[in-house]
Amino acid sequence: MEKTLAYKPQNAWEDADAKTRKEMESLALRYMDFITRCKTERETVEYVRERLAAQGYTEDFNGERVMRPMRGKAIFAARRGTLPLDQGLALLAAHTDTPRLDFKQRPLVEQPGVAQAKTHYYGGIRKYQWLARPLALHGIVVRADGSILEVTIGEKPGEPVFCIADLLPHLAQKQVTQTVSDAFEGEKLNIILGHSPKAAKGKKDDAPKEPIKAQLLEILHKKYAITEEDLITAELQAVPAGPARFVGFDKALVGGYGQDDRICVFTALEALLEAEATGRSMAVIFWDKEEIGSDGATGAASRFLQYCIEDLTQAWAPGLAASRVFMQTRALSADVQAALDPDYQEVHEKQNAALLGYGPCFSKFTGSRGKYGASEADAEYFGALRNLYNSKNIPWQAAELGRVDHGGGGTVALFLAAYGMHVIDLGPAVLSMHSPFELASCADLHTTVRAYRAFLESTI
Repeated sequence: MEKTLAYKPQNAWEDADAKTRKEMESLALRYMDFITRCKTERETVEYVRERLAAQGYTEDFNGERVMRPMRGKAIFAARRGTLPLDQGLALLAAHTDTPRLDFKQRPLVEQPGVAQAKTHYYGGIRKYQWLARPLALHGIVVRADGSILEVTIGEKPGEPVFCIADLLPHLAQKQVTQTVSDAFEGEKLNIILGHSPKAAKGKKDDAPKEPIKAQLLEILHKKYAITEEDLITAELQAVPAGPARFVGFDKALVGGYGQDDRICVFTALEALLEAEATGRSMAVIFWDKEEIGSDGATGAASRFLQYCIEDLTQAWAPGLAASRVFMQTRALSADVQAALDPDYQEVHEKQNAALLGYGPCFSKFTGSRGKYGASEADAEYFGALRNLYNSKNIPWQAAELGRVDHGGGGTVALFLAAYGMHVIDLGPAVLSMHSPFELASCADLHTTVRAYRAFLESTI
């Protein structure tokens, strides 16, 4: 009787037979290809758009399968279900952005021995993790004639990479006594782009004052037909170079950049494309800007979702108030949770910490220090989802981010809750979150697709 009454999370590996483990590995390989290829919002949204288009999604909202990209950084998609639209949508919401280094408006600078790009970090990073590691450049440059150059440099074999130099330990006596925030300054996250000076022509006095920068500009113009002014209006991001990889002898973990929150983008998209139309009309929305507060035209605080659902309602159910659709919608804020760190267990409250391999994690509330800035799910909705997953033997767990008064964080859930819809956070646990090389469990990846699909197909 005690076993039945007590609660114990279910390890997703324990019931995984040989066939399921093969499915896990196959899914993980496709996922690693995705996060290797998609390291920016634009790349992620374009991947999603292509996958949707291949499945018959169009921008004509009169169709049964619709999508709408927004400035290359956010995208909405919906598919008609069996229940009428006045029953709302089954909505999955995730974000496409991830912490990184952005080039400043005037990035190029020459310092002793090198030409560098000055950066402004985006989102919550630990600055020292970005030093002395290979970096790649991704983004776009709009030339003076209006043509657009898509940039991806540092990912292919033989291509140069870039990096930020670190201070050698012999000269770091002062630095090691400082706090991390004082020791690593944002203004010193300068990326090395070149080292060789432009050769002087004629008299020595005619040599450029910044010969290394001059040589770099010549290379950029010769190879890419861009000038320094083009960089002012460019959108260039420095991200960790190289592919995602399996981690561990058993290949049970995926290591790679940007898994917060692109693991949820990938699993939500997979679930949408696999799901049977047996419940509410289903939808996904992938925003950017979550890591810096969700503001802007393509963030969750924008009106993008509102406009999409208003247009969808007008097309699918003329005369129905869009507010009715919002109020009846069931949503999952698809975002990751911090996994219990084996070496820093003291920052977690273990009974309420997420574990790798135990399925996607419910976060009933977000926020920090007394739940400020939180969205909190109602018990009825949480209970219905729990019963749904138990009935389908889908492992799940519940957790919060760190000890009370020690941790906390936000997601897009509160922006969905503002419309009156039922919403709760659900996503896999991630180790080394916000680092250049995050870790996720192959079992959680597989189970999260199952959980999102079951939600989309349900009538809860």
